[in-house]
Amino acid sequence: MKKIIASTSLLIVVAVASAIQVYSQSNAQSSIAADSGYSEGLLNTKRIFSRGLAEAIGEPFRGVATSEGVVSDLFPLKSTGASTASIVSAASSFLSTLSGAELSRTQYAVDDPEWRNWSNVDVGIFSRHGVSLEEMSAQQKTAAWDLLRASLSVEGVAQTEDIMKTEQSLLELNGEPIRYGEEKYYFTVMGIPSTAEPWGWQLDGHHLIINFFVLGDQVVMTPAFWGGEPVLSEQGKYAGNRIMQDEQDHGLAFMQSLERSQQAVATIDPNKTRNNQLAAANEDNLTLDFEGLRGSEMSTAQKSQLLNLIRVYVANLREPHANITMDEIGQHIDDTYFSWVGNAEDDAIFYYRIHSPVILVEFDHQNPVGTAQINTPGTPTRDHIHTIVRTPNGNDYGKDLLAQHLAAHPH
Repeated sequence: MKKIIASTSLLIVVAVASAIQVYSQSNAQSSIAADSGYSEGLLNTKRIFSRGLAEAIGEPFRGVATSEGVVSDLFPLKSTGASTASIVSAASSFLSTLSGAELSRTQYAVDDPEWRNWSNVDVGIFSRHGVSLEEMSAQQKTAAWDLLRASLSVEGVAQTEDIMKTEQSLLELNGEPIRYGEEKYYFTVMGIPSTAEPWGWQLDGHHLIINFFVLGDQVVMTPAFWGGEPVLSEQGKYAGNRIMQDEQDHGLAFMQSLERSQQAVATIDPNKTRNNQLAAANEDNLTLDFEGLRGSEMSTAQKSQLLNLIRVYVANLREPHANITMDEIGQHIDDTYFSWVGNAEDDAIFYYRIHSPVILVEFDHQNPVGTAQINTPGTPTRDHIHTIVRTPNGNDYGKDLLAQHLAAHPH
């Protein structure tokens, strides 16, 4: 089935591409020294992203869906037997460290539009709510990291730390403290932490966004954006820091393992010449049809390999919830599509997508933005990676689960 993206989504992609071009130019032309404030060019870029958010949130949430519409009854309310008590306790402890003023900009209703107020661009051109690690006391930072450790796996916490380190590298490369820094990551909490009632938390900053919804013992950790630039920090405070290699290498290995005829079906474009990611910020209602090689056309061994690739992303979630999520994904493996842009040589620059009724994963080698001084501008590079994980058909942010809960238990 061919991919169809609604015309409105195409317009958004073009607008974002234009914003990114301005964003790159502002990096190259107007480096900001400490305390010097904003340039007019950077403020114009900030306006573009503010307008994009306003337009996106102005649309009622539907969720990522194909052109045939949202598929219902995919996400039943159920007991998983996996306690969330430690997550609840950690979130409650974090909130208890905040002052009244901090709480007022950190805690929101569980169904607040604030869930959708995030972006993968830097904080200098997209303002965040909540309280950042940069402004927290030592006690608050400890509590914030305890919440992450209660929610994420060891691998997920390590990846979070390493992505934050790339922001220090960008600061060293660009000298723009208004935009870059390893602690410019903001926490918000939606609802009141509870083992029975719905609630959740969000971490939002450059190249790192985690939306974490909890209802009883059910957890949804999407949308989740993981990425960074530079992928390899060659000098400075975190020289040797490297991110997103499993996502890159396992994806390429899976493509290379396919038969030539299967690779041909999976390839939607042999030429990787631009940014290809579609489902990042402001794309909660993306219309995207299945494309590429379908799971039902794979051998049993290939299906297992594809599930292992998906697990690379899901494994950022702490057990046993990661296994529960993988079980749900596995039930739809025959209807899971794998698609590819670029070639499959060992040093390839590429994009891939995994898309089923219950999960959407995108991996993309992007054009340089904050590393244009060391990478060729306008040319995708392995030194800038974006990934996104979403739950299609209306359950990003746990919204389908929340709607069912509220229908049964009006608040």
